Amino acid sequence: MTSREQLLASTFVSLADTLVADFDIVDFLHTLATRSVELLDADAAGIMLADQRGALRLMASSAEEARLLELYELQNNQGPCLDCFRSGRPVARDDLPAMRTSWPAFTDQLQGFGFHSAQALPMRLRAETVGALNLFRLKPGRLTDADLSIGQAMADVATVGLIQERAIATGEQLATQLQTALNSRVQLEQAKGVLAQRAGLHMDEAFQVMRAYARGHNRRLSDVAAQIIDGTLDDDHVRKGSRTRPGVPPRT
Repeated sequence: MTSREQLLASTFVSLADTLVADFDIVDFLHTLATRSVELLDADAAGIMLADQRGALRLMASSAEEARLLELYELQNNQGPCLDCFRSGRPVARDDLPAMRTSWPAFTDQLQGFGFHSAQALPMRLRAETVGALNLFRLKPGRLTDADLSIGQAMADVATVGLIQERAIATGEQLATQLQTALNSRVQLEQAKGVLAQRAGLHMDEAFQVMRAYARGHNRRLSDVAAQIIDGTLDDDHVRKGSRTRPGVPPRT
């Protein structure tokens, strides 16, 4: 088995493992985003999920540029991720002129970040679409059919996991969980900015440090973020502790 095949197998296991007591939806979706970049011919990825009112919200991204592009889509109501969620089908264009015809403002913003291609895959199960996975590339053109199949398979498995996890909760609990996840995401962005500024890190590096610390100490990302914001968790301690403690294997 090649290293790519091993990573793919590990990814499917991780995306299917949602029935655990400390299931963290933000970390789960970040795994999907980062593994999409590692396994596909994509340079960045972002994920949007629908909230209890059916409105799309940014939930995870593999890089700061992807996060900003996803937010731009939402703010301007334009882009492949939105079209994908509304139609429940994969959305792509062959080249930049075709993209500009469909999403003129978004395409300008995309090029401003150095990307030349964007396409989206639905996160769906049968007739239910819960969100979309956006894939950004530095070079123009669509993903290959093989990469599209793998990407859609990962999105499908993640969707099954999310719906399965949601099914154990009542409607009210589900709404609370989604709102909590959205609140946690906002808190994570705040903590990322605080840590980046205080420690002199890039935004993406700050998130990776927080995530590694949370995993290495078997803690929730949201709890670590809250302590970074209120100052009860020392920045140097977070950076030094982001390496897994001896005898404590990282969660996959």
